[in-house]
Amino acid sequence: MAGEPVVAVCGKGGVGKTTLAALLARLLRDDGRRRVLVVDADPAVGLGMALRIFPARTVNDVRKEIISAVREHAADQVDLAASVDYKMMEILEEDGNLAFLSVGRPEEEGCYCQLNTLLREAIESLSSHFDLTLIDAEAGVEQVNRRVMRSVSHLLLVSDTTAKGLRVAESIREVAEEAVEYRKLGLILNRVRDPAEAQKAGTMTALPLLGAIPEDDTVREFDASACSFLEMPPCPALEATRELLLESGFLSP
Repeated sequence: MAGEPVVAVCGKGGVGKTTLAALLARLLRDDGRRRVLVVDADPAVGLGMALRIFPARTVNDVRKEIISAVREHAADQVDLAASVDYKMMEILEEDGNLAFLSVGRPEEEGCYCQLNTLLREAIESLSSHFDLTLIDAEAGVEQVNRRVMRSVSHLLLVSDTTAKGLRVAESIREVAEEAVEYRKLGLILNRVRDPAEAQKAGTMTALPLLGAIPEDDTVREFDASACSFLEMPPCPALEATRELLLESGFLSP
């Protein structure tokens, strides 16, 4: 598998997966050397809230438009395929060198399979136009299991220091071994209170450990007040993320 990095941030719900994705988006925006596609692939739309980016239209809106066109026989298959590519580019929300795509949240029951398929095709189509793609995946293993993330080249697993968080990260890696042709994989421990805690957690898993991000009051305050992570001042969590990923070479092709 070759090409520009497509990075998926995955983990158990509640361990800070979206927080890490938001910190990464902030660092990549400030760095400015790469054009970055940022994908909020979680129907909970947490990344959009963390970055305070609210697109007028989402992948789910495109899904509904396609269904409507098919029902009305308004387009043949060739026209429809071209229309989907155009619609995906059209719904991107720009912020500096970032382009933001949101999966959206379907109101209807039983439509996640269609939405996940369209999301996978959107990622595969759009990522070729960018230097790097950053995806905040849905919590747990489901999107990996359904091969939504099959084009991912870099799998970034996030966990707190609990055994449960680490087991979910390991489960995601196990599923990804069959469903994703990734080139790099690494684990980041989040909300770590001291080095001894990180060291102990590191002995509880065989996953390759990239490092730890400390518990940070600034992150907690920005979450609580719904401030944009793109405006976050320098803080320990932000600097730890920079050192672990941008300076380690993990995000290189």
